[in-house]
Amino acid sequence: MPLKEVSALRYDEADLRFHDRVALDEIELYAEVLSAVAAADRRLTAAELDEVLGVRQPATADCACS
Repeated sequence: MPLKEVSALRYDEADLRFHDRVALDEIELYAEVLSAVAAADRRLTAAELDEVLGVRQPATADCACS
C-alpha cells in the first residue's frame, strides 16, 4: 500500500481563530534553539543558549543595581 503524502500546514495558512499563543511562542523559541545548534560546530554552553533565548543573566550579589 503506498504511503499517504502529508503536507505540513504553513503558519500563514493556519486558522488563527483557533490558536494557543503560549504554544506558538514555545515553538518559536524551540526553533531558535534548533537553528543555533545547527549553525554551531560544537555543543552550545548554557550561557550561549541563554543568549539565543534572550534570557537575562541573574544579578550577582556584588551587583550595584538599584
